[in-house]
Amino acid sequence: MYPAELVKPMREDLTKVGFEELHTSEAVDNAIAKAGTTLVVVNSVCGCAAANARPGASMSLQNAKKPDHIVTVFAGVDKDAVDAARAHMVPFPPSSPSMALFKDGELVHMLERHHIEGRPAELIAENLKDAYNDHC
Repeated sequence: MYPAELVKPMREDLTKVGFEELHTSEAVDNAIAKAGTTLVVVNSVCGCAAANARPGASMSLQNAKKPDHIVTVFAGVDKDAVDAARAHMVPFPPSSPSMALFKDGELVHMLERHHIEGRPAELIAENLKDAYNDHC
C-alpha cells in the first residue's frame, strides 16, 4: 500500500476535474449499477498513469457527450474497491492504469494498460470520446 501523502496529488489529478473517489467494494458496485453511463478509471502511481492515463481521462471530458458518472479507484491503495472494479471488468485481466465504460451496469468499452502505455494522452482522450459518442 502506498502512503496517502504520496498518492494525494495523483488522486487530485482526477478529483479536480470531477471524478469521485471510491474506496470500498460496495461503493464501486453501487456506482456501476447506476442507470446511465459510468467511466471507471483505475488510477496508478506508474509513469504512464501520470503522462497518459490521467491527462487522457481529463481531456476526454471535453466532449459533447460524456458519461453520466465518472469515478476512480486507486491501485495499491484502495484494494477492496480495485478488486470490485476489476471483477466488473472481466474477461479483461487486471491492469493499472485502466479505464472502463459501463452502460446500465454492462461493460461496453475497455482500455487496458497496453492501450495506454506509450500512447499520448490526446489519443487516449480520442479513444474515450469515440466510446462516449457511441454509448452516452
